[in-house]
Amino acid sequence: MTQSQRICLVFFLQPIALGAWLPHIPGVQTALGLSNSALALALVGGPVGTSSALLVAGWLANRIGARKITLVFYPVFLCAMLLPFLATSQWLLMGALVLVGGSLSVLELGLNVLADDYEKDTGRKIMSKAHGCWSFGLLSGTLIGSAVAGLRFDPFVAGLGIALVVQALVLPIILGLPERVAGAGAAVAPKRQGVRLPHPLLLGVCVFTFGTTLVEGAVADWAAVYLRDAFAASPGLAGLGISVFSLCLATTRLFGDRLRQVAPPSRLGQGLAVVALVGLAGIWLAPGAPAALAALGILGVGAALAFPLGVSAAASAPGTSAASNVAVLSLVALLGFLVGPLIIGPLADAYGIRAGLMALAPMIGLSLVLAPFLTRAANRQQAQSAE
Repeated sequence: MTQSQRICLVFFLQPIALGAWLPHIPGVQTALGLSNSALALALVGGPVGTSSALLVAGWLANRIGARKITLVFYPVFLCAMLLPFLATSQWLLMGALVLVGGSLSVLELGLNVLADDYEKDTGRKIMSKAHGCWSFGLLSGTLIGSAVAGLRFDPFVAGLGIALVVQALVLPIILGLPERVAGAGAAVAPKRQGVRLPHPLLLGVCVFTFGTTLVEGAVADWAAVYLRDAFAASPGLAGLGISVFSLCLATTRLFGDRLRQVAPPSRLGQGLAVVALVGLAGIWLAPGAPAALAALGILGVGAALAFPLGVSAAASAPGTSAASNVAVLSLVALLGFLVGPLIIGPLADAYGIRAGLMALAPMIGLSLVLAPFLTRAANRQQAQSAE
């Protein structure tokens, strides 16, 4: 197995457990008797944990390297993913999701540094393909979760089985990665330079990514609720909304590295932001579940490359190190997972779930405006290489 194949497999296996949880959100909401606003507050636990952990994740990546991060946090994350199924109240659900978000953020930082190190070592593009594999892993998980929900099988037992199988598969794959590819070059902590604000170029990249990655978090949390509330979809059909979104997103990411070679990053970012707005309009206008599923698919295409493009641009932007820049990007981008539930839930209670999801439109518009920062970061890296 080649190094790139190992990295892609590590990306693929990571989100299966997460995807298996998503179709169960409407069922957990019903079981706990939560309104959309109360569910939104509970779902905030994930991004709160993510944001808190990312404050130290960049330092950790610089100190121990991405390979050790993945070795340690893979089992931690898989264990944390079992906790939401055991929650008996809104606050216990929120606490469980804090642990999920914290472990997930550190693990995903390690994965992104793995891919960035490989690109810099070999000169080959892999970031978009790796994230495409991640999306196929999420899709696989959502299909499993939808089947479990449809068959009314115990979701905790299914989650435990997923955790055991994934950990058994991923351990030898990570151990087979060479040290440099696993981030060993970032293992030496940089000198302390005090508290510094991110470079304006990095901030532009981060806010671009925030605008579009908000879509991924919103669909993960609310697609099943949307199909249930708007079209009275069954649990199995409601779960397919996440699967269709993930399939279209993942397929687009498989072609993302080729697209990066033929088009400037800013053009890609702007074009896909327009596609995302078309998908969002489809969600508002959909007359039935089939049209809604198609609109979710279009939205998935539009959201596909924002984070891979953002990671590559952030790693090239000025900063302490590539790992620290990616940590800052992840922190800002994943704040979208905090803003989304807080905005969409109350709007859904007041005006309906369709209106709640329309809160994504101005955020996608922000990505459309800030996409040129991606090309500026890429040009900076090329200029440094020429020197």
